Amino acid sequence: MILEGNQRGGAKDLALHLMKDENDHVEVHEIRGFASSDIMGALNEAYAVSRGTKCKQFLYSLSLNPPPDAKVKTSDFIAAIDKTEDRLSLDGQSRVIVFHEKEGRRHAHAVWSRIDIDEMKAINLSHDRLKLQEVSRELYLEHGWKMPKGFAKQSERDPRNFTLAEWQQAKRTKQHPNDIERAIQDAWAISDTKATFGHALQERGYTLARGDRKGRIVAVDTFGEVYSVPKKVGTRIKQVRDRVGDEQHLPSVDEAKHQIASGMLPTLESFKASLDRQRELENTAYKHERQDLIEYQRGERATFLNNQTLQAASEAIERQARFRRGLPSLWDRLRGEHKRISEQNTLEAKLSQEKAQTDKDQFIQNQLQERRTLKEQHHSKQQSHTELVRNVQADIGGYQRELMPEPEPPKPEIEVMRQAFKQVSRDIDQKEQGRERPLDRGFSLDR
Repeated sequence: MILEGNQRGGAKDLALHLMKDENDHVEVHEIRGFASSDIMGALNEAYAVSRGTKCKQFLYSLSLNPPPDAKVKTSDFIAAIDKTEDRLSLDGQSRVIVFHEKEGRRHAHAVWSRIDIDEMKAINLSHDRLKLQEVSRELYLEHGWKMPKGFAKQSERDPRNFTLAEWQQAKRTKQHPNDIERAIQDAWAISDTKATFGHALQERGYTLARGDRKGRIVAVDTFGEVYSVPKKVGTRIKQVRDRVGDEQHLPSVDEAKHQIASGMLPTLESFKASLDRQRELENTAYKHERQDLIEYQRGERATFLNNQTLQAASEAIERQARFRRGLPSLWDRLRGEHKRISEQNTLEAKLSQEKAQTDKDQFIQNQLQERRTLKEQHHSKQQSHTELVRNVQADIGGYQRELMPEPEPPKPEIEVMRQAFKQVSRDIDQKEQGRERPLDRGFSLDR
């Protein structure tokens, strides 16, 4: 469980943050030590008390975030808060506890007043971050959660030890060589002229071109791969030349790739635009579905809590009915029966409260799981969509590079000047290195 705490002021802003309705559910679990029964009033009380001191950061705010897949009971949150309170020496200080639920996860906030009312001074919270990290590590070990790197070993928090996930393009699905050969052979079989052969190849995703070597006729696919036409067709170059004509009239491989890129870019751009529209529609649908689920769960939770309240009241009435009234009540007190019933009622009330809290925790976990499942389904769709966009974007980038003009080679006179300048620089360096200082040479008055 990650614990993040800080000293702060701003009672009103913190209260508004704790109660903001952007969360799926907000539950005020506890208000202790304050006269007010609401968050805003309680934190304003803390501010009023702090006015009697010089302390400006009169609150200590703590957030408790469990691992994403952990099912944490309310009692575990409270135990963690109590442990933190003890380590920070905030025992007995007025506090509030609020639970937030959002995106299928439940986390808690605890806020203490730092002002010791008896001494009217702020409690010193030295090394609070180290103490929070220590408590957090203990919680991971206690619950058997997978501990994040950096908690297990401090050295692993060194940024030099971090690894940066590399973005890798998904490999294109390559066709089987037999499929390539069959496609070119089919185009050859149904054509009898250069025009019909070229058109048949284009329908199958290939462009007719001349190879790098003289007399070579090739087909270039949409990925820039080059295939020898005579070899794939299974015939001699002379027969191919008789049908296609002089290869000098065909585009070069580079020109063919340029043509392919020019034709493919608009198609891929339209694919990308379509994927972007699809993603926007999926996000909008997810937001509506998520909001509908939240509203439904809010109604479910209100009904559940109301039923718990009614059941608790009914059980309390039933327990109270065990006491007899009038003279029988006096007789029950004298013979100890009243005390026995009272102890039994206290025990049953405690067990009933514990069961109610357990049932509530399970109910909350079920709702969290429903929202978590919805989020995971959406995330899975997003990942698939992202992968598609990456593939399309990678192809777009490849074709855009194909269309980029090649850099012009340097002009001969400029290159000659560069070489001359380099040679002069080398000569100067050699003279500087070989030059002797005057004191190292012997001077003669006779010279």
